[in-house]
Formats: sequence, C-alpha cells, structure tokens
Amino acid sequence: MALTVGSAMDVNAIVEQLMVAEQKPLKLLATKEASHKSRLSAYSSLSSALSTFQGKLADLTNLSRFQKNTISTSEAGIATVTAGSTAKAGQYNIDVTQLAQAQSLSSAGQASANGSIGSGATTTITFQFGTIAGGTLTGGSYSGASFTSAAGKNSGSITIDGSNNSLQGIRDAINKADLGVTASIVSDGSDTPHRLVLTSTETGANSSLKITVDGDAALSSLLSQDPVGTQQLRENAAGKDALATIDGIEIKNPSNTLDKNIEGLNITLAKIGKTTVSLTRDTSSITSAVNAFVTAYNELHGTLKYQTSYNAETKTGGPLVGDATARTIQLGIQRMFSTQPEGLTGELKNLSQIGISFQKDGTLALDNAKLQTAVTKFPDDIGRLFATAAAPTDSLVKYASSTAATQAGKYEVLVTQLASQGKATGSVPATTTIQHNVNDQLNFTIDGISAFVTIPAGNYTAATLAAQLQSSINGISAFSKENVSVTVTENNGVLSVTSNRYGSASHVKIDGAGAADLFGNAPLLTDGVDVAGTFNGIAGIGSGQSLNGLIGSAAEGLKIDIMGGALGERGSIDFSRGYATNLQGLLGNYLGSSGMIAGRTDGINENIKQLNNQRTAINTRLIDIEARYRKQYSSLDVLLSNMGATSNYLTQQLAALSNLNG
Repeated sequence: MALTVGSAMDVNAIVEQLMVAEQKPLKLLATKEASHKSRLSAYSSLSSALSTFQGKLADLTNLSRFQKNTISTSEAGIATVTAGSTAKAGQYNIDVTQLAQAQSLSSAGQASANGSIGSGATTTITFQFGTIAGGTLTGGSYSGASFTSAAGKNSGSITIDGSNNSLQGIRDAINKADLGVTASIVSDGSDTPHRLVLTSTETGANSSLKITVDGDAALSSLLSQDPVGTQQLRENAAGKDALATIDGIEIKNPSNTLDKNIEGLNITLAKIGKTTVSLTRDTSSITSAVNAFVTAYNELHGTLKYQTSYNAETKTGGPLVGDATARTIQLGIQRMFSTQPEGLTGELKNLSQIGISFQKDGTLALDNAKLQTAVTKFPDDIGRLFATAAAPTDSLVKYASSTAATQAGKYEVLVTQLASQGKATGSVPATTTIQHNVNDQLNFTIDGISAFVTIPAGNYTAATLAAQLQSSINGISAFSKENVSVTVTENNGVLSVTSNRYGSASHVKIDGAGAADLFGNAPLLTDGVDVAGTFNGIAGIGSGQSLNGLIGSAAEGLKIDIMGGALGERGSIDFSRGYATNLQGLLGNYLGSSGMIAGRTDGINENIKQLNNQRTAINTRLIDIEARYRKQYSSLDVLLSNMGATSNYLTQQLAALSNLNG
C-alpha cells in the first residue's frame, strides 16, 4: 500500500468488510429462526387439520346421528310428524276430529281506548285457568255451567290504579305480566268501538278463564268473569281440546301437539281429516355418516402426509419430516383405527366389518357393498361402532351422560334407596271456605325459596281447593324463575303439597295466616332424599334421581337416572365408546392447552425467544466491535498520514543535501 500525505486509507470500507465477517453469526441465527418459524407454521396447519377432523367427528359421537327415520304421510296437511331416536318403524293411522283451540273473550265497548275507567282506586285483577263443563252457552255467556281450576295452570294477578285504568293501560299491564293471557284492543266501528280482547296463550279446555276483580266497581263491571256466576265478558271462542284417534285409540289433548302418545314421535295436528303416517329407518343417513367419517380422515391424512413426507426425486421434505411429535401423532391416530373399541356388545366390532380399510398410500377406502350389507342386517350396531352408547336393561333406568373418565364395559346396577320428594301433609282436613284477609294468605318455603301465596276468596271443595292452591303457588314468580314448582293433592279433605324436585334439596314448609285452617297446627313435613346405589358393587353418588359414578372408579363420570321401580338389582348398563368418540378424545389430548402440540410449539417459541436474545446480545457486541475497529483504523490512518508527512519531509531534506554536495 502506497503511503501518501493524508493517507488514502478508506476506513469505512475496511470496517464494513470486517463487520461482514463479524455478522456471520447473525445469519446463522436467522437461518435457525426461519427453520423454527417454518415448523411453527407447519404445526399451525397440523393443529388446524386436527381441529377440523375433531369437529367433523363431533357429530358422529352422537348415537342419534345413526338413528334417523324417514317419515311420509298418505294425506298432506292433516298433521306434521317428526321422529326422535327412540321412534320405532311402522305405520300409524290418525283420524283428527277436532283441533285444540284457545278461549277468547271480549269486553263491552268503550268510547275511548285511553280514557280513564272508574275512580283509579287500587284494584287487583286475578286470572285463574280451568275447565268449564255443562250448562249452555247463549250470547257468549254460560248458564248452569261449572268451573274446575286446572291444577297444572298457574294463576296470577295484576294491579290497576290511577296510572293505568284505561283499556290501553289494562292491556299493557296484562301483557307485561306474562300470565298466560294476551290482551289486545279491537275497534268495531260503533259509537263505543273499543273492546278489550283477552285470549289464553295456551289451547285446551282447561285454559278457560275465570277473572276476579277486587277493588274499583267500574273495573269489576267491565272485567269480572265467573263462568258459574257473573259474566261481564263475552266468549267469542271456547277453549277446546284436540280430539283424534291413533290406530283406533281415542286421544284427547289440550294442544295440537301430540308428543307423548307414541314414543319418539312428535305429531302436530293441522286440520280435521284422516292420514296414515309411515315411519321407516333412514339408512341413507347411516351411509352418509360413514362416508363422512372416511372423507374426514382422508383429508387429515393428506395434511399429515404433506407435512411429514420426503420426496426422493426432488430431495425435499415437508416442514415436519422426521419430527418426533408429528410422527407420534400420526402413529397414535393409526393405532386407534386398529384398536377394537371396548364394551361393544353387538355383531359389529371393527371397521373392516362395514367395509372400511386402509390402502397402501395410508388413506381409507370404503366398500359400499359391504357397508350396505351391514346397514341392512345391523343398523343399530353401526351407530355403536362410532358413537358413545349406553344401553340399560331396566326401562326405569335412563342413561344421562358420561365423561372421558368413564371406562367402557358392563355395569351392574343395584339400588338401595329411591329418591323422594319433599312434602308437607296437613294434620286435619282443610277448611274449604277461603276469606279475604282471614285465611287466604300462606307463606311457603319450597326447596329453599320463600314467598307469600294468596288464594282467591271463595267456597271450594277439597279437590278444587287443591287445584287452586297448586295454581297459586306455581304462579308466583319467585318460584317459577328458580324452576320451583309443586303438586297439591287431597285425600279425604287433607291437603298435601309435594315439591316437584327430587332429592335432599327438596323441602316444603308452610306458615302464615291461613296455614292452620288449611293444614292444621302440626302438618307432617317430610324432606326428600337422594337416590343411593352401586355400580358393580362400588357405591355411587346420589343427587336427586341421578346416580353418579364415584371419582376414581371405573364408573367415574357415568350418570344415570333412576326414575322409580323397586330396590335391589336393577339390571345392567352396557357402556361403550366407538371409533369416533375415541378419536375425538385422542385429538383432545393432542390439541389441549397442555397437549402434545402445545408443548412442542411452546418449545419452539422458547427457542425463537432465545435466538432473539442471542441476536440482541450479538448486535450489542457488534456495536462495540465496530466502534473499536473504527477507532483502531482511524488511529492507523492518522499514523500512516503522519508517517507519510515525515517521509515526504525526509525525502525533501535528503534531496536538498544532495544538491549541496553536488
């Protein structure tokens, strides 16, 4: 290198070249990071594919997916029919002779819809539901009829005062109270055109109205409605039950929906007439479900193959080729296919029996002819081959649910105690004359919820009093919003109030002004108890009518409902998990927050974090190195520049001496 005055050394270029060499570790880190991010992306794709497969399996874990039916009717429009999983194939002849109808009442016309009615005094209007029987209906009013309160219908009341004592105010108060009555105003074009129309929200003869008005006389004259006495409203439509026959058996139902007459069938009557309903097993839905299973797996296999395979021709591999976690997942899924589910009791035990088999390329193939043979011979077994299934041998033992902890197998059920309901029974026959502010109020505590109940004043029989008391209790919002309800019965005039809840949380307690008249001074209070029993000799945990498997036992998570019956041995339950259920559980382990994929991606993210830390440390060190290089080479540049100047000076001096000697 030539040395000249003001050295020609390019310090920046020299330092930049040196730093390129120093930065090589950063390139190595970038390569590692790119590899880690590629694997993260691959795991994200794999996780998505597994989640998609898991989602498609969810439908196949439900036994009802394989128990659908095809329904046809001989005469359209008579009835619509839907079928549940328990419906049995067959034909049903339906003859509809009367449709259910809701009662509708209308008031006398008013000149104004928003004008005040009466003095505005606080008035209580109580609505009761029941059945009108006998007598004659003339001009919209009954004579000689009887009214029986409906025990299953809740009574309720509204309050009218000076703020809402108009047709509009009454209408709005009724609709807001949600008492089982809808109110509207209809104008007929007369001099007093505005009429309040009341319609029961439910159909049926037992949804007819009795309306009691306590307070303002004008409101009483407008709205009081007692089918046995004073009737200020006109009946425009009577409450009617649906009447029909099914295979010659007479059916009477308060609504047009018949959902308890044929097991598994929901029949909605639409018009009078005859039709034949044909119910057959929908085998196409079974075939569709099996095909969906095969397709879902093959889609997952495609993703796994892309991520983990090596192409010898291009000498390239997927982002997860050789990855132990991906390989473990792949083998785990394949192993699940080759493992026969435990607990299966039917003819079908493995997938090959319905035509599903692995091909050389790792995909599944379906032999449709073999599947159709299985569908024809063993339709019920196919569902159990895929889904969670439980089959109690006792008709009063119902399978409710299970968890991943429940082991497949046969469970012998022994019941040592049946669940019971909390109950309060009077110590004397009830007084059947109810007087306002004398014995019409009681305080009930039912299943831990307390509320005051008011019984409409009047003369009752023991039976009608029981029905009215049940209606009054169940109409209290404090109870209904907590799903608390009761059944009230009478025996020789003695009333009993029974909570509709089963188990140790079921209680009934009574006090208040009317308690002694209706139940005596010492009513018998009986608390409910939980069911008790065992699974294969190991005690279960009772809760109401539900018996649950003990934690840590084979039956852990198994829940059955004992609906009644005798104490002692109650048959068995065959519990099994099919391929779809087992695969879904396996995928849940892989995809969970503490699962295999989460563990692997957490590790990769930690590696990336460490690489970033190393990059930060290297960059910090490079700054110091660059500063040192610049300082060193700048000093060298100055030194060389000084040496160049000295050299030039010496050269000049030597030249001058040479000239003197010459």
